[in-house]
Amino acid sequence: MISNYNTSMREGNALALISRIRDKANRFIVRELENQGIRGIVPSHGDILVVLFKENRCTMKGLADRIYRTKSTVTILVEKLIAYGYVKKEKCYQDNRVSYISLTDKGMALKPIFNDISKKLDMLFYGHLTKKEAVAFEKTLSIIKERLDKEG
Repeated sequence: MISNYNTSMREGNALALISRIRDKANRFIVRELENQGIRGIVPSHGDILVVLFKENRCTMKGLADRIYRTKSTVTILVEKLIAYGYVKKEKCYQDNRVSYISLTDKGMALKPIFNDISKKLDMLFYGHLTKKEAVAFEKTLSIIKERLDKEG
């Protein structure tokens, strides 16, 4: 499938490789944010911010669903983003149990920085792959994800 596949690589190592790639990608993101003077934001905060860049405001449940985290985890992440001044929380007037999360001006100012970091990360991921290899790579990952989704 991928022309530069090393046939001497040990089979059954994919999960370890994926884990290392994720760790290195997360460290890259944090380092890039710190280079921009942004401290304390981690990739799980970024998941929330990216949703809000697209949707402007979202309920806590909506955020939890979109980033595949529990509502309690999202609550902790959102509270930290509020403390940093990147997001604000407002109660729904019709239902006090519902809270809406939206970006502050400070949070919105992160959007071009996140876009720049995403472009750099995409170059690291796809930079030396042909279009065909990139499509095959994503298709393979999607198949694996679907199998795991079926397992629960």
